[in-house]
Amino acid sequence: MAIALRKNDELIKLRAANQIVGATLELLAQHTKPGVTLKELDAMAEEYIRSQGATPSFKGLYGFPNAVCISVNEVIIHGIPSDYTLKEGDIVGFDVGTQKEGYFGDGAVSVGVGTISKEDEALIACAKDSLYHAIDIIREGMRFKELSHEIEKFILGRGFVPLRGFCGHGIGKKPHEEPEIPNYLDGPNPKSGPKIKNGMVFCIEPMICHREGTSKILSNGWDVVSTDGLRGSHYEHTVAIINGRAEILSIA
Repeated sequence: MAIALRKNDELIKLRAANQIVGATLELLAQHTKPGVTLKELDAMAEEYIRSQGATPSFKGLYGFPNAVCISVNEVIIHGIPSDYTLKEGDIVGFDVGTQKEGYFGDGAVSVGVGTISKEDEALIACAKDSLYHAIDIIREGMRFKELSHEIEKFILGRGFVPLRGFCGHGIGKKPHEEPEIPNYLDGPNPKSGPKIKNGMVFCIEPMICHREGTSKILSNGWDVVSTDGLRGSHYEHTVAIINGRAEILSIA
């Protein structure tokens, strides 16, 4: 497994691409309200990304038709923006990718539309808190499997389960690079596999289900749900390992 170690000039470019991701996610969250359509939010995000000298890297990636993955309620990830109009009480996940000067950015948030239920607040908080817990505990020399195990334990401790079959990943000159970083321990031994090193850049993205972590792709070939049919949530940051710790790149 070849995991790239980025030099300082590369980190500068990766930070620039990811800062646009962070700003785009903030823009989308600010405009998430009852009455707006998913296509309107997608168009707003694409216009902003291009205004910053970047391109929306998800558009056309593996055949995805839009700039932003917008996932509503039971759709946890990879939702295709439609004419659906957001309603009070919905929850919506935004996953944004950018490319600028040959380097990629990636990040995601889940937000409520208007007033949401306490259950949905807890669901979204699990995704966000497990992400920041993971970022906080990362140390140079830690194994990626150890990180996955810690994320899983955190999610289970909140009474939820991680979505299976999808994972975090390396990022750099391609939107998806080595390694794969599941939100659960894959295999029996967390003390196996590659170690985290200075210069590595990767995405951590907890995807949260209520009861069943088994994933199902809907008939459009993109929308991913849990087999429990319940709502899900998703958060993601791109981080760089600098001086032995994880530094968030995907913030404005």
